[in-house]
Amino acid sequence: MTPLELIQAAGPVLWAILALSLYVVYTFFLHLQALLRLGRDSRLLLTRVHASIMHGDLAGALREVRRERSAVANVLRAGLERAEVGGIEAALNEAVQYEEARLFRPLGSLGTAAQIGPLLGLLGTVIGMIRSFLVFAQSPNPTPTQLSTGISEALVNTAAGLIVAIVAYLARNYLRNRAESVLLETDRVREALPAWLAEAQLRREGHLRGAPAPLYEPDQVETIHSKEGA
Repeated sequence: MTPLELIQAAGPVLWAILALSLYVVYTFFLHLQALLRLGRDSRLLLTRVHASIMHGDLAGALREVRRERSAVANVLRAGLERAEVGGIEAALNEAVQYEEARLFRPLGSLGTAAQIGPLLGLLGTVIGMIRSFLVFAQSPNPTPTQLSTGISEALVNTAAGLIVAIVAYLARNYLRNRAESVLLETDRVREALPAWLAEAQLRREGHLRGAPAPLYEPDQVETIHSKEGA
């Protein structure tokens, strides 16, 4: 039996399962693209922002973060915009919460799809078994060919529902792991930015001497810069 014949034998419920599978694939790639944009490597940006802050150039630091649209850049921008007027911690917390919502909101739809898939498959199974039993009502001695239609519908829907559920579950976990890594970077920035501003203030007041320690080794930053320029 060809795949087209299987689809035709599976009944109308399979079309709903196929539509659900397309939705899962669409949601996965759409959110993956967003995560790749929001989760860009931030080491080069942090190095530039840190250097600008240590030199007392908050305007320069703001120019750096406004060039990017990553999650880390968004959190930095929220904090730097409040650096001179106060309320920086509240702004940072609000920005992190906003980024967290953007990172994790689409995952709920994939979790729902993982739950609906087996239910649709079970519905198709029940319908297929009902059709098989109706054959007995119409014919006291049904042939295997007469019974195969309902049984095929039941089994194909069960398999399709489980496949969609497995794919949705794996996609959700993969995206959740990537989202958690991006959120971890925003949390680090939320903790680091007030410390950078405090250190810069102490240096301006002459309480700290010497050059500030670099955030990353020069070769690491140069490697990132080379990749972005490629």
